[in-house]
Amino acid sequence: MANGGTGILTSSTAAMAPEVARRTWPRWIALGVAMLAVAVAAVLWDAAGARLLLGAIGAFLLVRGALLLRGARTAPAALADRARGLGAVASATGTGALVVALVSEAAAAAVLLVAVPVLLLGAAAALLARDGAARRGGQALLVWAVLVTGLLVAAGLGQSWERAADVATVITALAVAVLAVPVLVGASGLRAVAARPAPGRPISSACAGCACGAGGCGA
Repeated sequence: MANGGTGILTSSTAAMAPEVARRTWPRWIALGVAMLAVAVAAVLWDAAGARLLLGAIGAFLLVRGALLLRGARTAPAALADRARGLGAVASATGTGALVVALVSEAAAAAVLLVAVPVLLLGAAAALLARDGAARRGGQALLVWAVLVTGLLVAAGLGQSWERAADVATVITALAVAVLAVPVLVGASGLRAVAARPAPGRPISSACAGCACGAGGCGA
């Protein structure tokens, strides 16, 4: 994804221009803190923890999708179609998550119960298709996905599916808290980039030795 308004998921924060980093790092800080707050609140709020998590995830996806759709208008043709596709999927998924979160706690918990193993297994499969460190990460994630899926199934069959949904809610909250860490680390890196002095404007060779090099003609 391109920066899509927030710059999240860019390949390298060090490659970002200082002026862009100055606008972006406070947003990353706010997002990371909000993720931690949502995760803690969801664990402590038994009556509506799943609704809070699903609603927050849905709101993020909806905003992210809107930014991608807006960015697709000015993106190069090679990226515009992909941005529109990702934006449409994110917007639709976010809207659906928000609707379910507004319906009831039980419905939100049921969605998390199904989504947690599916997303973990899907992410593991995506990483396994790559090479190097990503593939090793996929192997580790696959092990965790199988363990989590087994835990949820055991809780559902051994106790109740309501209990399994509660476990899924806690796992989701932990995942949100873990994902907040790289966001905050990235914000720290962006802040360092933002502190760099802006590169000076190169002086044209036509101005070499000219007194107006101090800012006269501006050629």
